[in-house]
Amino acid sequence: MKDLLPELCDRFPDKVRVVEPMFANFGGRERFGGEIVTIKAYEDNSLVREQVAQPGKGKVLVVDGGASMRKAMLGDMLAEKAVENAWEGIIIYGCIRDVNAISELEIGVQALGAHPVKTEKRGLGDLNVAVTFGGVTFVPGEYVYADNNGILVSSEKWDIN
Repeated sequence: MKDLLPELCDRFPDKVRVVEPMFANFGGRERFGGEIVTIKAYEDNSLVREQVAQPGKGKVLVVDGGASMRKAMLGDMLAEKAVENAWEGIIIYGCIRDVNAISELEIGVQALGAHPVKTEKRGLGDLNVAVTFGGVTFVPGEYVYADNNGILVSSEKWDIN
């Protein structure tokens, strides 16, 4: 299997925006992509819990956790719920926990790192707003693609299977 991102960058150099390299791959699916759904929330994963309970076929949840390295925005129970609801992947600009369990799930998960402490549940955050990190703006309704080479965003939808 060819590496996805280098192929897309070579074929469509003017149609991709590449995220700065800072993410690690934690999910059982190393290659994923889909329509962007965003959350902006700092150390509160209430909206993550709500969204992974929704149908996610063809979608990737992009969570701007403010690069917090103090709390995990995703754990195994929420990742399992995302798998049940057919989400393609989750990108966390922040930390996750339950790394070993998440690595066995059939979902793509990329994050900055791992941290064992869970977040507060205060119901704070914004859903489906443009978020910017890694030098790229993630716009709800556009598309994100990820593999072991990194993450890229495009307004174009490509079949990656």
